[in-house]
Amino acid sequence: MSVKSVVSSKPPTPQYPKISIPPLLGASLEELNAWVQEQGQPAYRGKQLHQWIYQRGVRSLTDITVFSKQWRESVAEVPIGRSTLQHRSTAPDGTVKYLLELGDGEIIETVGMPTFKKWGKSRNRQADNPDALERLTVCVSTQVGCPMACDFCATGKGGYKRNLTRSEIVDQVLTVQEDFGQRVSHIVFMGMGEPLLNVNNTLGSIQCLNKDVGIGQRNLTVSTVGIPGRIRNLAKYRLQATLAVSLHAPNQELREEIIPSARKYPIEELFAECRDYVEMTGRRVSFEYILLAGVNDLPEHAHQLSRQLRGFQSHVNLIPYNPIQEVDYKRPSYDRIQNFVQALEKHHTAHSVRYSRGLETDAACGQLRANKK
Repeated sequence: MSVKSVVSSKPPTPQYPKISIPPLLGASLEELNAWVQEQGQPAYRGKQLHQWIYQRGVRSLTDITVFSKQWRESVAEVPIGRSTLQHRSTAPDGTVKYLLELGDGEIIETVGMPTFKKWGKSRNRQADNPDALERLTVCVSTQVGCPMACDFCATGKGGYKRNLTRSEIVDQVLTVQEDFGQRVSHIVFMGMGEPLLNVNNTLGSIQCLNKDVGIGQRNLTVSTVGIPGRIRNLAKYRLQATLAVSLHAPNQELREEIIPSARKYPIEELFAECRDYVEMTGRRVSFEYILLAGVNDLPEHAHQLSRQLRGFQSHVNLIPYNPIQEVDYKRPSYDRIQNFVQALEKHHTAHSVRYSRGLETDAACGQLRANKK
């Protein structure tokens, strides 16, 4: 079937997997209504339960005071699905890194990134006035560890253990929201793990965060290094979320050096899927490009990249490298970054330079490894 025929056809109704209860977090209003009735309670209790979980952030059924004491005691052992905060550290720019312990003892990392209404002359300032917050972004993890083993990324150095469940993904957002005392406005699926290797729980959490937590899909970004066939499959859902592809190189040979999984996914096929995604969804693709000094930051690399993206509805996010201990990559100098930018501008390639938040606490892009600092 051609892409055009897919575009003209009626979008399919997304078939999200049914959630297994318990835990309760991640369940929709309809699913909670059904569950309370299975417990012998009237259906309206489901709406109350939904409000307490998603609006009040309750952590135990015993704390829901609108329920009778007798029923609370009878379901006291039913888990809502909230994690336990193991560590919290704050960077000078207000970015907060959280280490969260899951029900089986595994540890994941989540990052809360506040944006203030007025930064003044310096980006580094503490979030001591919540009223100054303009937006609050959460960087969520989708796996414990990551199997992709990108050479520049700390998460991949620690290996892969398992996928996160829908409730474990949603919990990260509620944890940051509770800690800041502010509603989360934006979510980026750019933490530990490869979202498209955990696609069912990623899609389920997007549905929950949108419909139950109340965050618009256009404020969500799903990142992927690229898994054969998965981008095109994701397009069928017609999500309004932004797709961010971790590209990091303009050609196959260089990409294979820093992204081992690229050996099984030629860059031409990756771009073909991305072009299909744009045509099927009408949404542009964002390409993430970490600048590594002397590796992929030469003007000739920028020229190659621009030629690859010619006629493509896309945007390039340039991210100066954030150092980790295991490798000797360096962040490019300001002049090298500007030379790369100027090369992109010659081709009129849409771009921006993103200096990562939370660098001082190892909470920046590529630094997540579920340890304290």
